[in-house]
Amino acid sequence: MPHIFPLRVYYEDTDLAGIVYYANYLKFIERARTEYVRELGVDQGALKRDTGLVFAVRRVEADYFQPAIFDDVLTVETSVEAATGARFVMLQQVKRGETVLFSAHVTLVALNLKTGNPARIPADIRQLLLCD
Repeated sequence: MPHIFPLRVYYEDTDLAGIVYYANYLKFIERARTEYVRELGVDQGALKRDTGLVFAVRRVEADYFQPAIFDDVLTVETSVEAATGARFVMLQQVKRGETVLFSAHVTLVALNLKTGNPARIPADIRQLLLCD
């Protein structure tokens, strides 16, 4: 089951043409990923404080299919497609009803803040991501 994050398009999300500005889809999926991880029970603030690990986007492969407009009610569906020792790949789709407006494969890595180097994702967090 994918994680579902509801949102509404506000005027500030749109461009001069009245459609959602393309970069705002990245904001939408970022919010959804944050809430997904939070609902799994992962406290990213504590992870950073206690282990020095953070998650960072390494790659986004995105497709825009149809525009969203002011006041649309949307959902972002997030699911984990793969996880390795230091990275995981998520599929995220922004939908209006059943219609997919935007789809992205997002690769995230765990980083050690002190060194800036990739780090292993803690086993308990990797297990949560894979079991959802």
